[in-house]
Amino acid sequence: MPGPLRSLMLSRLTIPIIQAPMLGATTEAIAIAVSNAGGLGSFAAAGSSPEQIKTSVEKIRAATRQPFAVNIFVLDPAEPDPAVVRAAMDLLAPWRERYGLPPQSIPNTWAQNTAAQIDAIIESAPPAASFTFGCLAPEQVSRLKAAGIYVIGTATTVAEAKAWEAAGADAICAQGIEAGGHRGTFLADIHASAIGTLSLVSTICAAVEAPVIAAGGITTGEAVAAALMLGADAVQVGTAYLLAEEAVTPEPQRQAILDAPDDPTRLTRAISGRYARGIDNEFMRAMRLNEDSIAPYPVQNALTGELRAAALKAGSTDVASLWAGQSVKLARPGKAADITMNLWRQAQAVMRARTTRFGAVVGVTPNARRMGSNHYRGPHTFQEYGGEE
Repeated sequence: MPGPLRSLMLSRLTIPIIQAPMLGATTEAIAIAVSNAGGLGSFAAAGSSPEQIKTSVEKIRAATRQPFAVNIFVLDPAEPDPAVVRAAMDLLAPWRERYGLPPQSIPNTWAQNTAAQIDAIIESAPPAASFTFGCLAPEQVSRLKAAGIYVIGTATTVAEAKAWEAAGADAICAQGIEAGGHRGTFLADIHASAIGTLSLVSTICAAVEAPVIAAGGITTGEAVAAALMLGADAVQVGTAYLLAEEAVTPEPQRQAILDAPDDPTRLTRAISGRYARGIDNEFMRAMRLNEDSIAPYPVQNALTGELRAAALKAGSTDVASLWAGQSVKLARPGKAADITMNLWRQAQAVMRARTTRFGAVVGVTPNARRMGSNHYRGPHTFQEYGGEE
């Protein structure tokens, strides 16, 4: 997708819904299903080697003629203090004993190499690539663009959105605090970046020229409509797909979602070393007193990997990473394509009803209105998304 066509990526979508890349719950199959349904499917490639990335891109490309994306984490090489590693292993020892695991051994690698993953993405050239946990250098973004790849950067604050725009990103994914899974924060601490989706989308839309994708708490058609009417160019949906037939969400986690009480999620860094939102469990509660001293990502994530797998194998969610957003109670089973199309039908109905009741917002289109030095795009109208007067 070379040259000016790159800017048309989001407008090419029949349905302005991006399936969030959720490592451990989504594979190529769900990305294919969502893209074929008219949305933008995403493959979570953060845990994939460069060769695996190339293989996955080719698999998806062979199964859909529609745009799709791959996602990786932006990480510096991990060089943890041995004392930090030892302290983390000591904290995990009783939990390993619970599940009959031998004493902890230090992994050969802490995480995939980001630079090598980027090279693989450039070589395989998927239509789009999204990034979280950090911001790429302008040179890296330029290389991706030169390969015809649409670049999406994740931001949890306006400052992060501006950093991604300065680096040359084609679009900004505004991740509200409601979102499930890992926080994409890279310029501020968790407290300074705990911004709700409504406020974050509004302030980022006012601050950058790039298209904005709303993420966090969007699990229903009503929420899709709200984000689009607020000014987002598309929405990213994750939790709504956790119960999809194509998702590889572990069975204990599926049951935890179905059995979840009201307001079940919490933020924790106990499981991976980076703050993430998931359904509260025994491990998260027990580790709260030690949360500030837990090893950073990806060290803690690597150290707990075997333990989490053993717990799930035993049918237990006590130590699992039950990543899910605040609206997890609204997730429903179904085929990924049906989930995508139903969300869009519901969103259209909501926008139609609101337009009928309150009247269309006349003359306001994406990136068309300016207020002083703020790049305010204004709310979208139902007509912009295929509705009729």
